[in-house]
Amino acid sequence: MKYKRMPIEIESPEQLGYDKITCNLAESSVSDAVFSDLKIDLASLVLCYGDHLGKPELRQLIAAENDLKSANDVLLTAGAASALFIVATSLLEPADHLIVMRPNYATNIETPRAIGCAISYLDLKFEEGFHPDISKLRALIRPATKLISITCPNNPTGVMITRNELQQMIEIAEEHDIFLLVDETYRDLYRDIQLPPAASLSDQVIGISSVSKAFGLPGLRLGWIVTQNKMLQELFLAAKEQIFVCNSVVDEEIAFHYLVKKSTFIPGIRVQLDKKFSMLERWIKDHKYMEWVKPDGGVVCFPRIRPSIELDITRFYRILNESYGTYPGPGHWFEMDKRYMRIGFGWPKEEEFGRGLEAIDTALKEVFPVI
Repeated sequence: MKYKRMPIEIESPEQLGYDKITCNLAESSVSDAVFSDLKIDLASLVLCYGDHLGKPELRQLIAAENDLKSANDVLLTAGAASALFIVATSLLEPADHLIVMRPNYATNIETPRAIGCAISYLDLKFEEGFHPDISKLRALIRPATKLISITCPNNPTGVMITRNELQQMIEIAEEHDIFLLVDETYRDLYRDIQLPPAASLSDQVIGISSVSKAFGLPGLRLGWIVTQNKMLQELFLAAKEQIFVCNSVVDEEIAFHYLVKKSTFIPGIRVQLDKKFSMLERWIKDHKYMEWVKPDGGVVCFPRIRPSIELDITRFYRILNESYGTYPGPGHWFEMDKRYMRIGFGWPKEEEFGRGLEAIDTALKEVFPVI
């Protein structure tokens, strides 16, 4: 495999240094949880090798939440990133063909590139509300197609596919005997309608999630792969055992206790998200120079500077970053025009978030004085 560092990682807040950032709009998760707030006692935990599939009680809990009958339909991984890596490297070889939704979480594209397989892009368009063109998806299928890869809610747009679109994708996968990978990291953070767990609908579907984005526990490095397909789970387990054998039993124990009490944490998370989402809506409503597709879920959106506006986009980001210490995720992180920017509204506190939005306006005025 030919590895290449991704811009989203090279330019990430943790790599730049949090001390250099005044307004961090680049994070794609809710606020980080503090361990003491979880009230978990690990004093008696034995620091042994864990079950290779993962803590049975945690897997049973995740299986139930995904409408799956067996804990063996769940494989715990070191975050969603390793889950995606396991799926890609297990299923794809250079002779294979992948169809991947774009824009997308960068790993969903870069790992298959490192593998060297053929890739076709199901490009989402602003003008189409960032919804997939199912007829185009059908046209992209080849004899060598092995996998279709999507995110829902989408990262970076926050847009969700409809139940009908999901069902059509599953039907395409079943018809051609290929697999549908659904990255469902933000599934718990929906606005109006929550889709059913994708893996519960067909054994051709692979679901991925973690405790990082929606629950503010990225330091645990705990994710999972869910599928009803026994052959796939055996294959993924073989990959996991060769990469890292088993998970940290500390991470699994903390995640288990958190998810058992998830219903006590989610309401507080939603209150904070709703406040900042309202700020975001007010900011972009009637905005003369920014436009968006309103997200359906998650903690990010993907607005753009209107195409009709001529400006020096490199200078805009330089002013925004260097003069105002404000960092959204620029479009090139997602192989899109830099006029787009991923704005995360889940991580920063309200005051910081408000200042960040004001900084975007101020930087625009400096680059485009007519504003």
